[in-house]
Amino acid sequence: MKLFTSIFAILKLLNMHLKLFPVLVLCIYALSACNNSAGPAVFCDTACVTDTLKFVNKQHKLEPYVYISVKNCFPDTVTWSYSGMGINRKLAFSDMSSAKVYLNKNFIRCVITDTSSAWVLFNNCSNGRGYFLKIPFDKKKNVIMRGSAINSFDPKFSVADGLMAYTDKGNIFVEEMATGKKAMMTFGRTTDMDYDVMHEVLDSVNITANKIWAKVKFEKDWQTVEKNITLQ
Repeated sequence: MKLFTSIFAILKLLNMHLKLFPVLVLCIYALSACNNSAGPAVFCDTACVTDTLKFVNKQHKLEPYVYISVKNCFPDTVTWSYSGMGINRKLAFSDMSSAKVYLNKNFIRCVITDTSSAWVLFNNCSNGRGYFLKIPFDKKKNVIMRGSAINSFDPKFSVADGLMAYTDKGNIFVEEMATGKKAMMTFGRTTDMDYDVMHEVLDSVNITANKIWAKVKFEKDWQTVEKNITLQ
């Protein structure tokens, strides 16, 4: 009699587990769906920036500076000047780009060597897209902004200190920020690169003052392109 009672208890337990099995499967599926709905991983922390980003060259006697103010978590106004300039130049960020750019102080750098121009290099934390600003202090010149910068904030892009680089889908252009000396390398053809997902075509880059190297996708094939350069 005890044997039959034990067998019955085991069968009852198994039956209960079988009834719970579909519920368990649904729970696992729901958790998986929630994880997938989070979308692709961001490039860097997109937490709201509230403080103005300030860059000043205190080693220069005129202390040239660039400030980037923020509003509702996004860059709002770029202001730049230096002691004795007599005026603060300002430009709304929206006049340069309509894209929503998430800034992070660890993924933005400003190079101000003198009172001729300043460079601001940064990546959009939401998708990793690289940008640069070339900001002239001369009021007769305009700010240049490009959303196809190749910045070393990206771990697959290596650009030597003092250099900035960008692409136009068919070439890579390099400039020495302190001197304005330039060089370039062509891919030999134009790619279908989307700057918001640049790595789908431009996998990796290594740039020094003497050489440009890149791994580029042409149609379905990955190829390496390289060139010895002289900045001039």
